[in-house]
Amino acid sequence: MSKVVLEDTQKGIHRAKLWEIGFYALNNTSTNAYMMLVASISYFLVGIVGVAAVLAGSIVTIMRIWDGVTDPFVGMLVDNTNTKLGKNRPFIIIGQIILFGTTFILFNFVPNFPSSTRFIAFLIIYAIYIVGYTCQCVVTKSAQTCLTNDPKQRPVFSMFDSVYNIILINVFWPIYLSGTMVPKYTITSADNADKLNQLLAQSPSLEKVLTESNGVMTLSGLYNPEMWHEAQLTMGIVAAIFAVCAIIGLWRKDNSKYYGLGKAQKISFKDYADVLAHNRGIQMLVMAASSDKLALNSMTNSAVTMSLFGIIFGNFALNGSVSAITAIPVALVAIFGMGIIARNMGQKTCLVVGTIGSLAAAAAMALLIIFGRQVGMELPTFSITDLSTWGGLFKGANWNIIGVGFIVLYILLKGFSTLASSIVIPMTADCADYEVYRSGRYVPGLMGTLFSFVDKCISSLATTIVAVVYSFVGFTETLPTAEDPFTIGILVVTLICYLGLPVIGWLLNVVAMKFYPLTKEKMAEIQDEIARIKRESTKV
Repeated sequence: MSKVVLEDTQKGIHRAKLWEIGFYALNNTSTNAYMMLVASISYFLVGIVGVAAVLAGSIVTIMRIWDGVTDPFVGMLVDNTNTKLGKNRPFIIIGQIILFGTTFILFNFVPNFPSSTRFIAFLIIYAIYIVGYTCQCVVTKSAQTCLTNDPKQRPVFSMFDSVYNIILINVFWPIYLSGTMVPKYTITSADNADKLNQLLAQSPSLEKVLTESNGVMTLSGLYNPEMWHEAQLTMGIVAAIFAVCAIIGLWRKDNSKYYGLGKAQKISFKDYADVLAHNRGIQMLVMAASSDKLALNSMTNSAVTMSLFGIIFGNFALNGSVSAITAIPVALVAIFGMGIIARNMGQKTCLVVGTIGSLAAAAAMALLIIFGRQVGMELPTFSITDLSTWGGLFKGANWNIIGVGFIVLYILLKGFSTLASSIVIPMTADCADYEVYRSGRYVPGLMGTLFSFVDKCISSLATTIVAVVYSFVGFTETLPTAEDPFTIGILVVTLICYLGLPVIGWLLNVVAMKFYPLTKEKMAEIQDEIARIKRESTKV
């Protein structure tokens, strides 16, 4: 087998080693570990901090907008940074320190604060957490250009990224949360009345989220402060390990030799204004990416998945089962799509194919949920801590036709949507190269943070929209739990949030890609021109 040439100076192409891309891709998985932890924070706000459900959703939205506001400032810091550790690696380190420190304080100390101060403490700590999240997130986009500019190699990042995130988001977290943590920390008055009374004394607001059946009071594990203690430590350790791997993966390529024109530049807000006004690529990509994130956030919202599996299908553990069973097939659909479509037909075509496939699968999934609910879904259930439960995967008695149908459609839905959402990250690097081609400016920090700014502002609406929609069926003070009875109203609002909002997002994708200029042919032209600009700019 011939050795891959890492640099072609005549054509201006530089490449990364496969393991470098694989390690670097773990930076996104690292921040996503915290994203999954915080995705269910509305339960923490409602039960432990003591705010109403709709207000909790609004707070998360407002704080996500603050998250977006910090992005341009962090992006400028990245664009003007050039240290011995490079441009990107310092921000991974800073981000990790802030993320672990703030979540540790939030979930371990805030529940012990006086009830009157918890809300203010939450806002302050969460605002600092967001700065750390932004610092590390920007590297996922900004370092794309210095890692590789080979159009056929850039989609490899998304292939790794898809596999990692399918394992984390679609397998580990759902099984860990629904199959292990929630059952472990759910308390009933019949089994442990003393513990329940102790928690109520510590947080009187928990009284409003208790459910009652046959005289037995139940506190869901999602409202138990001790569940959050363990979840924070677990996800914090996972995220730190991934961050270290990302730093190692960037070690060789994070230096000025690979920065755009091959030298450091000073960037001002005036430069940013010109980029925003004239770079059509990033304008359209931001529109597509933010709509994709809206889809992801609404589909994976804890209240939505609780309603779908815990109430409509009557068993919240099915959430983890679906994720475990479909993980490998979903990864294969995404990898096949990126490996064949993105590398041979271009990243724009890959996003369009993923979007159209998602729309078709969503329509079929809606019909199955509506008509399959009365039959019910049967699937094997799993627990991370009980490996014997995984044997049920091969027992036919644990399946029924609705379960099989749901699995097939879920593989298609998640496979195509992963294809669309994952490819936008390396497309950000294309937009950065387009800016070098267009104006001579190397602004990967701006590309990453502009992407994040609009992405966060729009996608943050998902939490508020979900909270408002569920308030129409009675969930104004609390959030859905598996103990709540099924109603047609819950079915309708769950379909709106689980499939309706994503469909709107995918339709916006189709519109955005109509005007996105960076086709496979255009990117070849851009790389040739950048090579010429770089040769001329580095002449003595």
